[in-house]
Amino acid sequence: MSIALPPNSTIGIVGGGQLGRMSALAAARLGYRCHILTPERDSPASQVSAGTTFGDYEDPAALRAFAGRTDVITFEFENISAEGLDLLASLRPVRPSPSVLRISQYRLAEKRFLNRIGVPTAPWAAVDTLAELDTAVAHIGLPAVLKTTRLGYDGKGQALLREPGEVAAAFAELSPKPLILEGFIDFACEISVLVARGSDGTMSTFDTVENGHRDHILDITYAPARIPEQTAAAAQALARRVAEGLDLVGVLAVEMFVTADGRVLANEIAPRPHNSGHWTIDACPASQFEMHVRAVAGLPLLPAERHSDAVMKNLVGPEEMALWPEIVASPGLIPHHYGKTEARPGRKMGHVTRLFPRGGLPGAFGIAAALGSLAPAEPD
Repeated sequence: MSIALPPNSTIGIVGGGQLGRMSALAAARLGYRCHILTPERDSPASQVSAGTTFGDYEDPAALRAFAGRTDVITFEFENISAEGLDLLASLRPVRPSPSVLRISQYRLAEKRFLNRIGVPTAPWAAVDTLAELDTAVAHIGLPAVLKTTRLGYDGKGQALLREPGEVAAAFAELSPKPLILEGFIDFACEISVLVARGSDGTMSTFDTVENGHRDHILDITYAPARIPEQTAAAAQALARRVAEGLDLVGVLAVEMFVTADGRVLANEIAPRPHNSGHWTIDACPASQFEMHVRAVAGLPLLPAERHSDAVMKNLVGPEEMALWPEIVASPGLIPHHYGKTEARPGRKMGHVTRLFPRGGLPGAFGIAAALGSLAPAEPD
């Protein structure tokens, strides 16, 4: 069992984005300072942290300087150097470990790990050549999704294959190789579960939530998910199995599909706080960010309870940020701005949470009325 870090210790966060920002805010409430490693000036996390080391994630000098200013280290996104994290782990405790990062940032390793521990996924195949892709398509069938094995997120680095004539062009366009072909799941809905796990193996699991996407970017999250209780419980059990299999210390998100016949299939894992867990800041006594800080710092985990139902709406790009004056003037909407200065198309700029009494999540039209101009164009 790890010894808890005393107040005023420093948690190092690799990455300067909004997840680091919200983690640093949660850490401050628990009496910790945060120090950020990022190549970006004026990053969202740096704006609210005690210090920043500006440098590349693969630069040994920057990594050593960063480690020297911290007591324990974590990371806020996966597109970083695993080798750099190895160097940090030789200097300070790193939670989650570099081995967890390696699995999560390489889709082939991720799928092999999930299947090895008995977690079901869509059918998949590794493809290194066009001939291998043709064989995989013949075996898995179409439609299917061809993806890069590294660095893809928010729909980047993938192509939906519907017809045989699309196969060769998609293979030529996507790189680097190898790629992964995944069977297309005609799902009833997309869900996710966040689970926190301490170094002593204790776990706290948040409620299963339902996610709606727009242009491959998370648009809205419903907490709790509007699915049968047994399906939600199965998803939570699956997430705990993944966290235990990884020997995780920190917070893990598992994104899943629910099929028309009620099966739960894992899609992707993310060993850090996750966009679909932002609702926990306002709807839970201890948010996903506090849970992550507690696990990383060796503090006891709390029950992952919600006191309210919630809807979380992402604010993406200049169109939705144009609504900010209206949002901050609207009773019932809880705004969160990430401090980014440029609202580019497709860029997550903030989010809004709307709370409802526990057990009182309204139907689609009630949610639309509560969100006002932020409501989805077509209620789910």
